[in-house]
Amino acid sequence: MYAVIKTGGKQYRVQEGDVLKIEKLEAETGEEVVFDRVLALSNEEGFQVGHPYLEDVSVSGKVLEQGKNKKVVVFKYKPKRRYRKKTGHRQPYTRVKIENIDH
Repeated sequence: MYAVIKTGGKQYRVQEGDVLKIEKLEAETGEEVVFDRVLALSNEEGFQVGHPYLEDVSVSGKVLEQGKNKKVVVFKYKPKRRYRKKTGHRQPYTRVKIENIDH
């Protein structure tokens, strides 16, 4: 059984026991989170697609950690103009373990 959920502007195909690295959620480590925006569900009864979301279907998970990705270096310059600018960015993320799919 698997489900397709939407969080952080992205879609993820999840099963029980999966560990996801998603956009940052406002939740503490060890806290339980519920994803109620389920786009599709596949189980032994068949495949269901929501319009846009399925009613009475949710996916719950546990927050494993909050962190930041590796630094991405942004370097801008204009040739022959003595213009150089170097900045960096570290995108925050949340690592979540999917515990169950309720339907």
